[in-house]
Amino acid sequence: MEGLYDSSGDWAYSVGLPAKRGVGGGIMAVAPGKLGIAAFSPPLDGFGNSVRAQKMITDIASELNLNLYEPS
Repeated sequence: MEGLYDSSGDWAYSVGLPAKRGVGGGIMAVAPGKLGIAAFSPPLDGFGNSVRAQKMITDIASELNLNLYEPS
């Protein structure tokens, strides 16, 4: 589902949005039929994903109740 490689399962469970990352620190997440969220910010975590971009997307998804796996 997600392009966050080794942390994809954790991302799917906690954030619930499909996402793809780039090696330079960018992440693009999608709430199907609603919106897309893009973020760019090094540094990277041990899996090669942007620490700040993950936090920002997680916060937005939580605030807007975008997790696909939670009941609406």
